[in-house]
Amino acid sequence: MVSQILHSMLGFVKSPVSVTLSQVTGRLYITWGIMWSFPEAQSHILLTTLVLTWSITEVIRYSFFAIKETFGSEPFWILWLRYSTFLVLYPIGFLGEVGLIFIAMPSMKASGKYCLRIPNKWNLSFDYHNMSAVLMTLYVPGFPYLFCYMLAKRKKVLSAAKIS
Repeated sequence: MVSQILHSMLGFVKSPVSVTLSQVTGRLYITWGIMWSFPEAQSHILLTTLVLTWSITEVIRYSFFAIKETFGSEPFWILWLRYSTFLVLYPIGFLGEVGLIFIAMPSMKASGKYCLRIPNKWNLSFDYHNMSAVLMTLYVPGFPYLFCYMLAKRKKVLSAAKIS
C-alpha cells in the first residue's frame, strides 16, 4: 500500500499523489485503526460489505494491469470495468468506512485506547476518539473529491478508447 504512494510520487503511475495518499491512508486507518483495534467493527455487517467492495475493486484493477502488461493493450470490457465499477463501489465503500468508524466510536471513547493523557513527561495530550471524529468529517469533502476525480478520469479514458 505504501509503495503505491511512492510509485505516484516517482511518476511510475499517473495517479496524483493527493488521490493516492488519501486512498492509502484511509485504508490503513480503517484496517488498523478501526477494524483491527475495535472488536465491534470486526463483527459488523459493514465489514463484510467493505471487504467485498475493496476486493472487487482490487481484482478488477490488478486484472486490468495484468492484461495490459501481458498483451500490450486491454480489451474494452476490462477498461470499462476498471473505470465504471467505482460508480457503485465508491459510495458503498464510503458508507462502509464511515459506518465502521461510527460503530467503533463508543468503544474508543470508553476505552481511551490510543489516547495520551496529561500529565505525562511530554506534557502533551492526544484523544483518538476526537481524532477519529475529525477524520470522519474529512470523508465529507474527501469523497466528492475522489469521486469527481474518477468521473473525469473515466470520461477521458473511455472517450479515448472509443476514438481509437
